[in-house]
Amino acid sequence: MSTDWTPTLWSECFEEMLDEELDSSDQWAFHFNYGLTETLTKEERRRRWRVYSHCAYGQFQCGECSKTWPSARVIVMFHYRLRDETGRGTVLMRPFGQACRRCQAEFELPGFSKNEVEEALLRLFGKIRKNCYGEEDKEEEEEEEEESEGSEKVWKRPHEKALCEACRLGICCQEE
Repeated sequence: MSTDWTPTLWSECFEEMLDEELDSSDQWAFHFNYGLTETLTKEERRRRWRVYSHCAYGQFQCGECSKTWPSARVIVMFHYRLRDETGRGTVLMRPFGQACRRCQAEFELPGFSKNEVEEALLRLFGKIRKNCYGEEDKEEEEEEEEESEGSEKVWKRPHEKALCEACRLGICCQEE
C-alpha cells in the first residue's frame, strides 16, 4: 500500500465503478475539495447536498522525517447531490490527514490501497442510490447483520486525537 495521496486512484475507481453501481443515464462528476466540512449551509441543504463520512484504513508518511505509519481511522468525507433538472450529479471528496508523532508538523494526507478506495466508493454509491434515487440501501442492511455477528476491527494502538485532523474538527470515527 502506498503512503502517497493519489487523487487519480480515487477518480479512476469512481469512473470504473460508476456504470455498474449507478444504473442511470445521469452524468456524475467527481472532484476534490480540501475545505469541505461536515456541516452544510442552508443554501447547500436547499440545493439537496448530502454528506457521507467514511472511516478507512490508510498509510501515512511524514514529509519532514519520512516516518511511516498505518491508521485504521482515516476519515474520507464526501458531499454529493443530483440535480434532477439537468440529470447531473456531483461528488466532492476530502481526505483528512494525520500529523507525525515525532515531528508534529503539518497534517499529512494518506495513501490508500485500491481495495480500500473501492470499499469507500461502494458505500458512497449505496448512499447515492438511497438518497438520490430512492433505492433501499442493501449495504446498510448487510452491515448491520455483520455487526450483530460480532465482526469488529481490532485497533492495535490507541488513536492519538491530538495528531488527527478529523478529531480536531470533531468528526473522527474514533468512538469515545
